[in-house]
This record gives sequence, C-alpha cells and structure tokens, in this order.
Amino acid sequence: MRRMRAFLFAITVGTVLAGCTTTSQFLKEKSQTLRTDVFSEIGGKEAIPKGYAALEIKATIKTHTEGYYLLESKDSLHGKKGYPFVLNIDGQAAVWKDDGEEEIAPPYHEKGGRDPEGGTGVRYRIHKKIRLAGGFHRVFFGLPGEEYYREFDVALEEGKTYSLALEPIYKRGNVRHLRESRFINGIEEYKKTLQEGSP
Repeated sequence: MRRMRAFLFAITVGTVLAGCTTTSQFLKEKSQTLRTDVFSEIGGKEAIPKGYAALEIKATIKTHTEGYYLLESKDSLHGKKGYPFVLNIDGQAAVWKDDGEEEIAPPYHEKGGRDPEGGTGVRYRIHKKIRLAGGFHRVFFGLPGEEYYREFDVALEEGKTYSLALEPIYKRGNVRHLRESRFINGIEEYKKTLQEGSP
C-alpha cells in the first residue's frame, strides 16, 4: 500500500513538473522571433501608411517585493529589475522589460471592499505602439515570471488606431479569512480589452 501511495505521489509530482516545464518551454519558444516583417515599434504621432493599422498596447502587473516569501526561489523575477513581458504576433516576437517601481496602495477601496492591488509591492508596466498590416492577427501575450500566457485573435482595419489593454486578475488566497483576490497570490488571468482609438 505504501509503495502504491509513493508511486502515485511520484506520478503526480512528475506530471506537475512536466506541466511547468512545458509551459516554461512554450514561453521560451514564443520569445524567439521567427519573422521580422509583421510589426514595428513607432512613435506616438507617426503617420499610418496605407494598408497598415496602429496598435497601442498597455499591460501591467503588481508583484510582491523581493524576499517577501522566505522560500521563494532565488531565480524568481518578483520585485527585481528587468521584469519581462513577451509579445508574439504571427511569429514575430518582442520581449519588453521594465524595472518596476515600488507602489504602496491603501488595502481597501474608498467605497469599501478590499483592493486586489492594495498594499506594498512592485508595479511593472509596458506601453508600446506598433504598426502592422490591417487584417486578422494571432496575438500571444506571456509573462515568464508567472509561468502565464494567453493567446487571442484581433481584427484591425487599415488606417485606424486601436488600443489593447491587458489588465491583471489575481488569484484568491487559500486561507478561509483571506480568500480575496490579491496581487501577492499571483496571476489568475488577464482581461483583454481592444477598442478603436487611443487610450
């Protein structure tokens, strides 16, 4: 019976580790660019050539400070400089890094209720504008520091400017009285909002 339990435990741990490795490897692969002709970064007031559209991308995340968890791996990117955001569109990849800044926010909203981003942490953000051909595109957004990614399609009409906002939704705690969604628990999902016009 003990051998069976040990065997099942080994399989479970192996499966979890394999899943993490797969996610990590997938993020690494998506960080490598296969093309260079899909998009290019542009300035805020740069004109849009015929056949192209402009896309402003804004994404943010708040993490705990470095050393917040005593047993956290030294390889963790939380609270450190150079936190990476990965964007891959139709095979062309870009890795944008931000050094972050300490942020202290009230734990509760003014109208009541806990603020998921309340407390002391480090805020990372990116704000980029790119130019790409009008039409349909496959977008990959990833955070290697969180072992997180999502993919989605966007449809852009040539000659127009769009804004893509990616807003974090944090995990809930496991302790009964701390089941609120909080940034110190890590990322659960990202809310995607694509709309015409600059943000």
